[in-house]
Amino acid sequence: MAKIDGVRYLNGRFKKALILEGPDPSLDEYLRQQGIEPDRRETQDEDEVVAILKEGQHDLIYKRSRFIINERVLQASENLAAIMLCCIGDDSVDKQACAREGVLVMNDPISNGWSVVELVFGEMITMARRIYDSVDLSNRHQWSKDNKHRYELRGKTLAIIGLGNIGKQIAQLANAFHMDVCFYDSNEVAREVGQALGWRSLDSIAQAFRVADIVTVHVSAEDVQGNSNELLLNYEEHFSQMGKDRGEDGPRIFVNASRGFVHDPKDLVRAVEEGAIRFAMVDVFPDEPGTKRDPWHNPYADSERIYSTPHIGAATEEAQPRIAKHKATTTRMLNCYGTVRDTVFAPGVSIGVEMEKPKVILAVVHSDARGTKKAVDDCIYEAGLSTLQSRHRDFSRYGIAYDVNALDSPLTEEQLHALVAKARQISGDPTAIRSLRVIEVEQTDCSAE
Repeated sequence: MAKIDGVRYLNGRFKKALILEGPDPSLDEYLRQQGIEPDRRETQDEDEVVAILKEGQHDLIYKRSRFIINERVLQASENLAAIMLCCIGDDSVDKQACAREGVLVMNDPISNGWSVVELVFGEMITMARRIYDSVDLSNRHQWSKDNKHRYELRGKTLAIIGLGNIGKQIAQLANAFHMDVCFYDSNEVAREVGQALGWRSLDSIAQAFRVADIVTVHVSAEDVQGNSNELLLNYEEHFSQMGKDRGEDGPRIFVNASRGFVHDPKDLVRAVEEGAIRFAMVDVFPDEPGTKRDPWHNPYADSERIYSTPHIGAATEEAQPRIAKHKATTTRMLNCYGTVRDTVFAPGVSIGVEMEKPKVILAVVHSDARGTKKAVDDCIYEAGLSTLQSRHRDFSRYGIAYDVNALDSPLTEEQLHALVAKARQISGDPTAIRSLRVIEVEQTDCSAE
């Protein structure tokens, strides 16, 4: 529809999606089945993307982890309803700007989990058995068969920093290897779950490094309190203490497949060069190129015992189609019923009505200012409509809320404008309503993909 006086009056059904960074091609057909035309582009240049959005006025953007979504990009399409992240990480999206614009952000926290788990265990085994050294020497026609610094995983202590979806799967696989599993997580619920599953909860990250033979990191960009995990680890408190309680002859292996900025590369290089850490492997970097053609400097290239891979944790033939299917389902739920799942504004929360087939859905992104929710309810009442079911969720950290209502009839354009005016009047907030969407469900084909 249009953006009027700062409010997005969104299309009832999505029509067009911009696809960046090459998610699996199966996504395109899933979208077409919902009546959404995919517009797949190779560019990651901001100016070009803004021009594409201004011309196409897309309803959705699908992307992976590199292209930056900022306010300029968001404002290029007045129809933009959501950013669909075909990955776990949301670091590349300005979430505060999305909140101001009334644009939802949804990721995929589950589909690539097993791919990362397998990579991490492959790296652990590879380093523990010194496979890289053996391959290199063999390729140089040198026979180097010895047991020095070659270890079994069985019986070793594994410390997991961050017990989310991937961290739990790592722990479960470690059990199968008969490892002693311990973990650190600042989230009380994660600690409770981990202990219930039989793993030892640690009091600090420093303790994790001291008691472990192997440390693997699986944290998000921010902790549960919203604090950045940038430089979460350092040389003095963590790397230099690796395996102190395990004796001098332990593996002392470190793996980072979470975020490149959780530690300074120089600290890890120092720890390996000084022998505090025997071997390390990283799949993520503080600065990663946008495309294969962009110049890139590997900060670990000169360290023989730090092995690096180019962020391939989710890069498998199996994971990418799973992500496409997951995002297609997320899209269908939002497209047809206004249901939000996997929003990065409130991870693990699903917001939507549970009626089998409601007639009309009113979905509103509004500020969390006092009185705004009342204005929505009052306008529905004053329009002579009945709310058959509703769901509401505040995202207080971002100053917004999502409100979804099943109604017996749609609000007119005039009534929607009245809702905006009333919300501003009652709340005193000129940005009380960020976006509005009316979905007439009976006139849609919401068949599953």
